[in-house]
Amino acid sequence: MDGAVAVLLHVEQLRDSMNAVTGAFGYTGKYIARRLLMLGESVLTLTGHPGRSNEFGASVEVFPFRFDDPDAMAESLSGVRVLYNTYWVRFDHGKTTYDRAVANTRALIRAAEIAGVERVVHISITNPNPESPLPYFRGKALLEEEIRKARLSYAIVRPTVVFGAEDILINNIAFLLRKLPAFIIPGTGQFRLQPVYVEDLARIAVEVAHSPGNIVIDAAGPEIFSFEELVRSLARAVRSRAVILHAWPPLALAAAHILGTVFHDLVLTGDELEGLMANLLISGDAPTGSTCLSRWLTDNSGALGTRYASELDRHYLSPQFVSSGHER
Repeated sequence: MDGAVAVLLHVEQLRDSMNAVTGAFGYTGKYIARRLLMLGESVLTLTGHPGRSNEFGASVEVFPFRFDDPDAMAESLSGVRVLYNTYWVRFDHGKTTYDRAVANTRALIRAAEIAGVERVVHISITNPNPESPLPYFRGKALLEEEIRKARLSYAIVRPTVVFGAEDILINNIAFLLRKLPAFIIPGTGQFRLQPVYVEDLARIAVEVAHSPGNIVIDAAGPEIFSFEELVRSLARAVRSRAVILHAWPPLALAAAHILGTVFHDLVLTGDELEGLMANLLISGDAPTGSTCLSRWLTDNSGALGTRYASELDRHYLSPQFVSSGHER
């Protein structure tokens, strides 16, 4: 077969292939689904919010999660070539726990095997560790092990802190800088983050879906900030007059809990603070994202932090929870 013809046939096969994206109405899942549709590929979603309004309309077929019945979930995945998994939880809340999220994801992997899915692109986290005292990073590591054992080819994408128009962490820091007279930084604030743009993450996920062999890759942006540098960059972007203070980390966490009471949300958990201060949200590899947060802040300063983004309202108060997992 002529090489050019073979390439055209391969491209046509990709165009006609079906992709499943968990949480396509959420944060990272939405950007992955957008990118796939832009490339002419077909998309369905498994979601805990099948009735949620969305931008895709009839372009994306919708199926509910059936974690309690992998065989039924496999029927929804019939004909799917690539499964993009963004499902996870940010913290324990009521019956929504890390342990349940791990069990649910195992059921999803089992359903993919039953359905004959060829490849899974799994959104994990930088620096996962099965021995970590932090359940977020430990759970992600356990699921990476599960995927390696499955009868599927795989690409594991490990993002750092994901930023974009709908993110929670950076938006809410900007909101607090706009609204409060003071902002408290835990400790010295010299722990580091390497934010990656959500569209870069989506691009990386789609690229590795079409790459040969099993892959583990970090998704990290081109800039590394100390937490204090990040806060001060956000303060400049939104022209904040807040006084930036340093406090003993437990005191800063107590202040976050008070704010959580005000906003009926969980602003910051102890585990999240520990993970930040342990420098777990940076990559030791070359950057894979190209979008600079510093430039993005300049371009989006007018809209950034104008409204508080509640994690509980967005995800945890629904009957069945699904998260992109990277809305910190």
